[in-house]
Amino acid sequence: MGPTASGKSQVAISLAKRFDVELVNVDSASVYRHMDVGTAKPDAQTRRTIPHHLLDLVDPTETYSAARFREDALQVIAEITGRGRIPLLVGGTMLYFRALQSGLNDLPAANPALRTQLEEQARDEGWAALHARLHQLDPLTAARLKPGDAQRIQRALEVVLSAGRPLSALYHETTRQPLQARVCCLGLWPGERSWLHTRIAQRFDQMLNDGLEQELRDLRQRYVLHPDLPAMRAVGYRQMWQYLEGELNWQDMRERGIIATRQLAKRQMTWMRSWPDLVRLDCLDPSLPVRIQQAVEGFLSGNP
Repeated sequence: MGPTASGKSQVAISLAKRFDVELVNVDSASVYRHMDVGTAKPDAQTRRTIPHHLLDLVDPTETYSAARFREDALQVIAEITGRGRIPLLVGGTMLYFRALQSGLNDLPAANPALRTQLEEQARDEGWAALHARLHQLDPLTAARLKPGDAQRIQRALEVVLSAGRPLSALYHETTRQPLQARVCCLGLWPGERSWLHTRIAQRFDQMLNDGLEQELRDLRQRYVLHPDLPAMRAVGYRQMWQYLEGELNWQDMRERGIIATRQLAKRQMTWMRSWPDLVRLDCLDPSLPVRIQQAVEGFLSGNP
């Protein structure tokens, strides 16, 4: 695991050349089909050479949850280990990592009809209005969410309206089922924040050069999309959507995309600071390949 642009994919590929592993995607945007440039998916040659799992699972019009990821990941892990190989989970969606490793609370399943209704209300009234409604129904959850945190506000309202009880209460009443497996957690961590900021800007520019604009234009032709869909709220796609709608010029779109990516990296690193048993590895350390190999070999030998 690690923040965006920290070099996770390159490390994973190097490990796949050294150990008998299959890669499992842990990125919430890479589960969407035809969203390749903006998610920096591995190219076709890499995917032919090294087995990859949990990529291109759903259309951008669909919702993919942490609960569904856990279910899919558990199945894939069982299949990989059944072949006598090692699952290598790679990505930066920390909620997915936590869902897999620690389990999830037993909350109501997604309600597509109610979710559509909430999205329509948000388009008419704005997410701030729905946040105010959530504050009436579940003040504890609303207090920890920002008025613009559309995805979490939507889910919290969906839960309280479906279950008749606030999300905050259900969290305390339900239990989790931790992953029954030995896990070696490797975290890429930039020793210099300025290096990561430079990498983020370079990678965003590379996505623009690789055709992020045309990719989103094609997606809008292929599917009936709107900006409140989880897929279209992904960093890069959100800003490019605003550009295509004439809400931003090219320079503002680029700057906002880079800023949003930096904010994403900051949130990812916040998760990692308190992650239990995390082996933190400096991305800039010249001996990084050796340190990673030592960590993995120690884990496989039973001495993590």
